[in-house]
Amino acid sequence: MKLTGSQIIIECLKEQGVDTVFGYPGGTILNVYDALYQQGDITHYLTSHEQGAAHAADGYSRASGKVGVCMATSGPGATNLVTGIATAYMDSIPLVAITANVARTGLGKDSFQEIDIVGVTMPITKHNFIVKYIEDLAPTLRRAFHIAQSGRMGPVLVDVTKDVTAATCEFTHEPLEEVVPCVKRITEEGIDRMAEIINQAKRPFLYVGGGAVLSGASAEIKELAHKIGAPVCDSLMGKGAFDGTDELYTGMIGMHGTKASNYGVSKCDLLIALGARFSDRVTGNPNSFAKNAKIVQIDVDSAEINKNIQTDANIIGDIKVVLSRMLPKIEQQDHAEWLAEVRELEDKYPLTYHTENLTGPYIIEKLYEVTGGDAVITTDVGQHQMWAAQFYKYKEPRTFISSGGLGTMGYGLGASIGAKIARPDKVVVNIAGDGCFRMNMNEIATASRYNVPVIDIVLNNHVLGMVRQWQTLFYGKRYSQTMLDDGVDFVKVAEALGAKAYRITKKEEVEPVLREAIAAGCPVVIDAIIDSDDKVFPMVEPNGKISEAFAEEDLAAHGLTE
Repeated sequence: MKLTGSQIIIECLKEQGVDTVFGYPGGTILNVYDALYQQGDITHYLTSHEQGAAHAADGYSRASGKVGVCMATSGPGATNLVTGIATAYMDSIPLVAITANVARTGLGKDSFQEIDIVGVTMPITKHNFIVKYIEDLAPTLRRAFHIAQSGRMGPVLVDVTKDVTAATCEFTHEPLEEVVPCVKRITEEGIDRMAEIINQAKRPFLYVGGGAVLSGASAEIKELAHKIGAPVCDSLMGKGAFDGTDELYTGMIGMHGTKASNYGVSKCDLLIALGARFSDRVTGNPNSFAKNAKIVQIDVDSAEINKNIQTDANIIGDIKVVLSRMLPKIEQQDHAEWLAEVRELEDKYPLTYHTENLTGPYIIEKLYEVTGGDAVITTDVGQHQMWAAQFYKYKEPRTFISSGGLGTMGYGLGASIGAKIARPDKVVVNIAGDGCFRMNMNEIATASRYNVPVIDIVLNNHVLGMVRQWQTLFYGKRYSQTMLDDGVDFVKVAEALGAKAYRITKKEEVEPVLREAIAAGCPVVIDAIIDSDDKVFPMVEPNGKISEAFAEEDLAAHGLTE
């Protein structure tokens, strides 16, 4: 059948099983939006800003495991997607961004709203394309979806010139190209060698990263941990890949990880890294990281092997496939003495916080209690993000959604909208700080327009909390440009944007407001007023040793004061 380029885009999306798109129209992409108007299978969500569309597509993908899709027009429309694309790139999230550009004859002539978005996004996409001829459109879109989902996942951008969206050519539906796990570099010799190292270990520790979530390897990781009797820690991105209520779980590792995880990894004789890239926020000083241990790594991306930390053995391939082939070779082990030592660390160094006033950790613990640990939690970036990682227990993958690699303030609200659309059966709560909420609070209007019942808890300390924490500890309390006490009323803002809103200042207000918010069936903003000087502990100094993680009571010993 003969279709226009715009119709081909819609048909290719349907061919890929896409039923949800986030975006914002404009001049060069109008043909696509006209074709979208004339079909009935794809639901489009108009966000308040293109960045919100990218974050919503990202959150949709993380919550569902599908490819997220966003669309924008040329020029500023396309560049407004950039932060969201970079966020997905850093966390290996499959996303396809479709932009339209000026007509082919206008390229390179500084045409109105012309931008080389392919050049702009080249460093932050897994791959990108510009389509200048209609015959290339369908094959390019199909290839984009396949690239986004295969191997190490990531975002792909397809830029289409406006004349292509209006031109016509023959279109034939094709069956989907199967996305198969990455296995070609997995060898029996490699599996045997790693299995032998694991079987010989006396003090093993598992370190689980975001790749474990993306590979769907939770069952295999649980079997491995219990088979070898190893404690398990995770990175921020790995949350939920291993059940946070499991007796072997010791909490997050790294700059704001638990002392049990940081000290335990420093004492182990084998560290097994699963889909983790040894980020600087995990390792601290790489020269002192896990110095007593052999280190083995399983990762789908060869570029992550020996990049930050040297390994004693590694396997490049899909974690789920590797572990399923390796587990029969792993011996049942009993490391009772080692587990007892790690549990002693947990008992000696529990996560604590001040209990006399309303705090972020208290609110998150109460949220866990009220939701039974069954909610999808999204976050922005900062102290509130760390508290959400520390004090909510994630039992399943794809229930903690946060910008890990890029650390994107303003990410969480758009992501929560995407996550709720992907998982309407779940309570979806965004944990934000007041600094982050200011950046993209316009997306409350999006949630109101479509009545997406997300709950946005703003832990409002009237400062840029994490930056202030660093200024307190490392910059002599010089609070340069981190005060936000300027009289902005988030309750009035939220209500003006169509949401229901509450303000809480006392601990006894938390539970009833949370229960009302969950029952409301509409977007809700909770403005929770907390102290400006509440801090996230434990903490590791930048480029410090994770074996020297400190809590509030350790500040003087580290030459630091509040």
